[in-house]
Amino acid sequence: MLWGRKLIYNTALLTVSSLVMSAISMAFQVWLVGRIGSAGIGLYQLVMSVTGLAMTFAISGIRFASTRLISEELGADTGAVTPAMKNCLGYALFFGSAAGLILYFTAEPVGFLWVGDARTVLSLKISALSMPCGALCASMSGYFTATGRVWKPTLVHFAEQLMTIGLMALFLDRAPAGDIEKCCTAVTLGRVTADILSLLLMTLVFLNDTARHCSKRSEGVSLTSRMLRIAVPLAVSAYARSALSTVQHLFVPRGLKSAGFSADKALSGYGVIQGMALPVIFFPSCIMGAVSELAVPKLTESQVRSEEGISDGIDRLFSFSAWFSVSVSVFMLIFADVIGMKIYKSAEAGYYIRLLAPLIPVMYIDMTVDGCLKGLGQQMWCMGINILDALSGVLLVWWLLPKYALSAYIAIIYATEILNFLLSYFRLNRVA
Repeated sequence: MLWGRKLIYNTALLTVSSLVMSAISMAFQVWLVGRIGSAGIGLYQLVMSVTGLAMTFAISGIRFASTRLISEELGADTGAVTPAMKNCLGYALFFGSAAGLILYFTAEPVGFLWVGDARTVLSLKISALSMPCGALCASMSGYFTATGRVWKPTLVHFAEQLMTIGLMALFLDRAPAGDIEKCCTAVTLGRVTADILSLLLMTLVFLNDTARHCSKRSEGVSLTSRMLRIAVPLAVSAYARSALSTVQHLFVPRGLKSAGFSADKALSGYGVIQGMALPVIFFPSCIMGAVSELAVPKLTESQVRSEEGISDGIDRLFSFSAWFSVSVSVFMLIFADVIGMKIYKSAEAGYYIRLLAPLIPVMYIDMTVDGCLKGLGQQMWCMGINILDALSGVLLVWWLLPKYALSAYIAIIYATEILNFLLSYFRLNRVA
């Protein structure tokens, strides 16, 4: 059964932990906005857009690849989990190291020419150190998701978040107030230091788990080729989507400048939507993220064993996602102003929360649909849909933003999210 007791238990565990971590993160985000301002948040979001692209290359689909590969070995009962993970970790180390080197040596041209703001260069160079850490942790997290022992990486991620907040606050306390570049560098340094410590902790937990649970047999067939067949399409999709998404995010401040905004006002407007309103919109989505993540190994094992009931299980996941997302949407619509003032003391943030609230059902249900597609081996379709979604976003930002400013940006978010959802839903309906 897809919707079994273990899935419900792990979903509840991930949900509660995600809610706690999201609440802590939201509280820190509020403090950070007060400390470095909306313009500082906008600059940091630009850094994170480029860093996100580099991290996408570092991970190169290995998180899902390790989840599916290990799930296949468990479903077929080959006992080849250990050699499968060696392949995944080697893949992660190669791409993580390559991404770090590329980001470090291209930080200056990217900061000056691509981002268009020299204040991002030092933060980009520091971020290069976290690339191998993110890739290796993603591979190990995929292993824990496949084996159903999600509480272990959950504890590691919780510790990482506390370390991130503490280190960010520590370094930021030594940065001069009002100096956006140094504040952004301090925040980046805190995040990267926490990533390194998190990798050390995750490695210890992983080695302890494999020593206790993994057999020494090695009967897996064509592990490397199977891993690459799973990871490479996802990697290509992620590269394209992340590159296009990064270009889109970098176009936003430039488009706002073309619409008549000053440099700091453009960063501020972008920061309010991307760094204040959207985190609130996505705050409850950790429940859908948990359901989507845990559905992947269950669907894969059921598919390998040719079990019945996959369609019924997907229907139940879909119904739960629809009910939950509509409830959240209605709540956000009613209390958007209160939320904006209570959290950020910003009426503007509340305004954009209300504008985005009707889109919540589309965003949340799409997470579940995406997880089901990947669990059923439809990663090639996910690749095509994600690339089309990102490409349409770039074209719309380039075309509409200089004319209609922030109103166009909201409309573009609606258009791309709805397009992605419809294409994904029709594909899932056909295969399931």
